[in-house]
Amino acid sequence: MTTKTTPNWAHVDLKAIPDIKVPPPGPQSQHWHDRCTKLFKGLSSQVKLFPVTFESGYGCVLTDVDGNRYIDFSSGIYVTTLGHCHPKISEAVAKYARQLMNAHDFTTPIKTLLLEKLARVLPGDLNGFQFYDCGTAAVEAGMRVLRAASGKNEMISCFYDFHGKTYGAVSLAEIRSPVYGRVRAPGMHMVPRPNPYRPLWTKADGTIDTDKYLEFYGEYIDRATVNDVAGFVLEPIQGWGGSVMPPDDFFPKLRRFCDARNILLMADEVLTSWARTGKWLCMEHWGVVPDVVSIGKGFGNGFPVTCVAVREPFKESFEKISASSSYGGNPMACAAALASTEVIEEENLLARSLHLGELAMKRMKKMMAEHRIIGDVRAKGCLMGIELVKDRKTKEPFDEAGKRVYQKAFRKGLAWIPAGHILRMSPAVVMEDEVLLKGLDIIDEAIGETAQELGY
Repeated sequence: MTTKTTPNWAHVDLKAIPDIKVPPPGPQSQHWHDRCTKLFKGLSSQVKLFPVTFESGYGCVLTDVDGNRYIDFSSGIYVTTLGHCHPKISEAVAKYARQLMNAHDFTTPIKTLLLEKLARVLPGDLNGFQFYDCGTAAVEAGMRVLRAASGKNEMISCFYDFHGKTYGAVSLAEIRSPVYGRVRAPGMHMVPRPNPYRPLWTKADGTIDTDKYLEFYGEYIDRATVNDVAGFVLEPIQGWGGSVMPPDDFFPKLRRFCDARNILLMADEVLTSWARTGKWLCMEHWGVVPDVVSIGKGFGNGFPVTCVAVREPFKESFEKISASSSYGGNPMACAAALASTEVIEEENLLARSLHLGELAMKRMKKMMAEHRIIGDVRAKGCLMGIELVKDRKTKEPFDEAGKRVYQKAFRKGLAWIPAGHILRMSPAVVMEDEVLLKGLDIIDEAIGETAQELGY
């Protein structure tokens, strides 16, 4: 298989999508949404902005209860990386739903096969594992490993990263909720991370100066911590922050910085792993092996299964942290993760993801040349973003434009992800070239209409 082809099961008739029969959200969507939200609270911004009710999905196509068919640029918020209802994955889950649903943390053959597969595909000496049922649980377990392995307590994380919604995970990010008393957990520290489009420190030529960030980290640790830092925890690419890509020299320098200070490095790859960026782990793009990694979302292609992987010297730390969980590593979850891993190998989807990212960048750069409200475009594999600004010189965020573009594109048949002024895209890696380009055409059209409405 070449990188320009997709599996037959995921083929889509381009003339059949999108297919909007009733202006969405249609009457059936509204009916079910109204019934649901009388009882179900705490919706995400994407649902609040566009309350459609989905009924089915297959490959890269979603269908709502009114019969409207959408190109899916969300993948269930970065989850169905291999497309909805991949036949091999669905069958694997169904097999164990009939055979053995849960055996706590007892050994099962399917778990053993998954563990052996992970040890083969992951880089370096990442060969110690535990399984969980959500990304937050994996992040929390990863932090416990950092503390157990290092004998230290404090954590360093970065502005605009996102790591989950329990108190420990939230304390790695911004806390602005009275639920947590607006107080970060003790020993949790945050520092800025390099954003090439919005740098804090630049060189004489105007390019970002990553050395200045590392210098600041050193001074911050010396001055603001009690010199008891267990780990540096961060996303390789920011998801919630807006698909923000780091400079290529940042992670190699951070790896050396952590080693020099005897600090462990944890990559939260819940969003970026398992072909999303064209590698098993996004950190492989920079040749860096973290000490601890959290893996999730696309790991089970929709089934709730996540993983913590640690390097050889630290894997016995799992024995110190009460690592097991009720649902982690259940046979259905292991079957989903193993099948997803095998599909990526069998269908050459790492290369496919990279190809789609390159294709998207060419198209988005063309869009940027035509619309002055686009300040920046970025993609690494099938993790993509478009940043909207009021002025390219001031880079003032254009939140109103982001909201309108999101809603307009959705009405035209594109299901995707809002993030204020940043448009986020995570198409399935099995998407055909023509479908990807058609989705980007819809975004292009929505940006043009929005810019005209807002006088730009």
